[in-house]
Amino acid sequence: MRETAAESVSVGLRPTSLFVSGSFPRRRGLIVLLSLIGGVLIAYAWSAKFVDHEIGFRTADTLLGHNPETTPIAGVAAGVVFAFVTGLAGTFTACNIAVFGAVGPLVGRSASRRSRFLHTVRPLGWMAVGMIPVSAVYGVIVGLAGTGMPQFSTSGGVAGGISPRIVQAMITFGVIGLIMTVLGLAALGVVSDPLASVSRRFRNAPLVLTGALAGAFLIGRPYPLFRSLFRHAAVTHDPLYGAVAFSLQSIGNVLVMAVLFLVLSYGVGGRLQRWLAAKPGRAATLTGSAFLVAGVFTFVYWTLRILGRFEYIWFPTAPWNG
Repeated sequence: MRETAAESVSVGLRPTSLFVSGSFPRRRGLIVLLSLIGGVLIAYAWSAKFVDHEIGFRTADTLLGHNPETTPIAGVAAGVVFAFVTGLAGTFTACNIAVFGAVGPLVGRSASRRSRFLHTVRPLGWMAVGMIPVSAVYGVIVGLAGTGMPQFSTSGGVAGGISPRIVQAMITFGVIGLIMTVLGLAALGVVSDPLASVSRRFRNAPLVLTGALAGAFLIGRPYPLFRSLFRHAAVTHDPLYGAVAFSLQSIGNVLVMAVLFLVLSYGVGGRLQRWLAAKPGRAATLTGSAFLVAGVFTFVYWTLRILGRFEYIWFPTAPWNG
């Protein structure tokens, strides 16, 4: 079959990290443009009301057996259960778009089922190495600082109406979105690989960074069910409880995606890997576009869309979000 211009690649460059293969698609500008458009469109169309309430609350209510928003957390043990369950319920909130898309090229490289399983689990394990410490440390900080943190506040904020916790969310997810965007551009060879030097010493650094970004979601997360856990950890003033609860929240938050990733590896992993190997630039396209869509979505949704909601700038509102 004739190779199209979009699938032709620049080869001969050595890989600089797990996410930068050295074989880049030639029509990188088109891929970047389409990814940017995709991220903006998802941010425009995303319905927090549907995802948070129809999916998140209903799932948590079913698993807990009571209304997770109105029923107080009875104690530390109940808080631990609440943390994990609401993490599961919050899997498909706006914080988690395409986190595991970045490790798609790692799926199915091994032939046997056992080796494929190990090859799939290892990236998830390295992501946990980055995610759990970030979640735990933030839980300790919440347990120590308590109610004085911006994320605890429910006030309407200053004249513009932006509360301190929303400002914290905007800053946190704005930074996360920009980091993902840079990683996407690097995967496509548009900019130099920022992880090249550290990857020479520590091969799995990109996976650890991806996990750390997932753990950092809690730092800005205004998701109502997480806010209930946050407030309980803050008033309890128990750093150990904060560390355990926040770590379980993150684990629950990505568990469904991890299972989907394993299913993908077993279901289509071999075919996906053969498809990626057929054109060297396809892996870079998949990784780069996944990071770009996730990064642009995260930045636009949590900064531009919020600024538009408070009328600092103009940002279109979808009819179903009006």
